[in-house]
Amino acid sequence: MRALLVVNPKATATTARARDVLAHALASEVKLDVVHTAHRGHAIELARQARQDGLDVVVALGGDGTVNEVVNGLLAEGAGEGLPALAVVPGGSTNVFARALGLPEGAVEATGQVLEAIAGNRRRTIGLAQADERWFTFCAGMGLDATVVRRVEHRRADGRRATPQLFVREGVQEFFTNRDRKTPPLTLTRPGAEPEQLGLALVCNTAPWTYLGRRPVLPCPDASFETGLDVFGLHRLGTVTTLRYLRQILSPRPRLKGRNVALLHDLDSFVLTSEQPLPFQVDGDDLGERTKVAFRAVPAALDVLV
Repeated sequence: MRALLVVNPKATATTARARDVLAHALASEVKLDVVHTAHRGHAIELARQARQDGLDVVVALGGDGTVNEVVNGLLAEGAGEGLPALAVVPGGSTNVFARALGLPEGAVEATGQVLEAIAGNRRRTIGLAQADERWFTFCAGMGLDATVVRRVEHRRADGRRATPQLFVREGVQEFFTNRDRKTPPLTLTRPGAEPEQLGLALVCNTAPWTYLGRRPVLPCPDASFETGLDVFGLHRLGTVTTLRYLRQILSPRPRLKGRNVALLHDLDSFVLTSEQPLPFQVDGDDLGERTKVAFRAVPAALDVLV
């Protein structure tokens, strides 16, 4: 079996020595090439080449951003038969995709599970999604959540670690400094339904949407890799109402109800639009600003070794 290990050398949860040990362990079971990413988008290039070369497996060692780039490289020419399978060794600060798949949080334990999956050809076919031309694995958003992602990325560029506390702090500051929370900036349009005006829209391909440390955040508790897309929306962002729903999505078994909430399940496609350009994120990566994003669910898009 031929495999490529794509390593993010800046992964925060592993050391250089640990990454070398993990690479040697994988090389004992497969014919392995190891490449360290050198710039943003490099993992996309590497995974695209791995598909063209007919490799069997691409292993992503890094955080959700590295995984997202590998997925976009593997699926650059669309989903289909004969693609390399994806394997993930979590090395980031949150690792939402790996945890949603049920992989161990530790890189060593996850590598052991990947090796067992390779030996037994144990794989799972999962559905993914596209936001315009960009594939994503677990979440996307436009507006408030993407603005928080951008704020955190700016703090990380200044040397801060992407801790749960940092996300909460930046989220609170953005929420209370936003000048106009009464006018919903987003319009969600989908086939066969009236457009909905939303102040917030979280798009989920699986559950949870993210984690705060060990606590899952569940705005779309019924989302899964086996269904279409789910959306958690709030029509207005009043302080009391928003805090009430925030408390609910942090509970182990959220029961989301009320006139202000829009909870949409198993959608094939929809479009988010805004009059003014808004920040846009997929899988926790800031992708700039958009006034329109078209979302599409793609069932059975990729095999993952688990």
